[in-house]
Amino acid sequence: MNRDKRQEIFTRLREHIENPRSDLEYRSHFELLIAVLLSAQATDISVNKATAKLYPVANTPQQMLALGEDGVREHIKTIGLFNSKAKNVIATCQILVDQYDSQVPESREALEALPGVGRKTANVVLNIAFGHPTIAVDTHIFRVSNRTRIAPGKNVIEVEKRLLKFVPDEFKMLAHHWLILHGRYTCIARKPRCGSCVIEDLCEYRHKIIDEGS
Repeated sequence: MNRDKRQEIFTRLREHIENPRSDLEYRSHFELLIAVLLSAQATDISVNKATAKLYPVANTPQQMLALGEDGVREHIKTIGLFNSKAKNVIATCQILVDQYDSQVPESREALEALPGVGRKTANVVLNIAFGHPTIAVDTHIFRVSNRTRIAPGKNVIEVEKRLLKFVPDEFKMLAHHWLILHGRYTCIARKPRCGSCVIEDLCEYRHKIIDEGS
């Protein structure tokens, strides 16, 4: 795929969704961090339902620690892997209190050192909370990048590196949002909705479903 085609793809995605944002609900950097941590192998909807009950009770590291692992577990037990996530939330909060004055650090190394926080979570926090032009590659973005040929790669690291290389600079800040929303609602896994896709004529997917109703 050439540069001009990528430019047009992101131009159309921007026109289609002018101000994209995460589906996760949060009101602070800390709430964002915890929500993204909880979202691993879980839907944003399920995370939002859990945090809607959790955050009124505890939305700072100190309050989470006071709630304790059992308390956190009780609030997030509807989310997948809730036992390990509750443990990671408490361990992460302890580090934030002990090392960062209860603030979320603006450093990839510091974020990835937090229990339960991997590269994808760090990228999301760096991008949304601190305005870094990072691109967090989840299953949706991995699929869209490979299917459309915007930035094909064998693994998430390859795709991330190629997106950072090939996405025009003017789109990098919001590229993660556009791609994940496109993958979640249009370029879905089993039966992509090619007939209603705003970039269908630019996409290089070989098995397009031209008739959306077919």
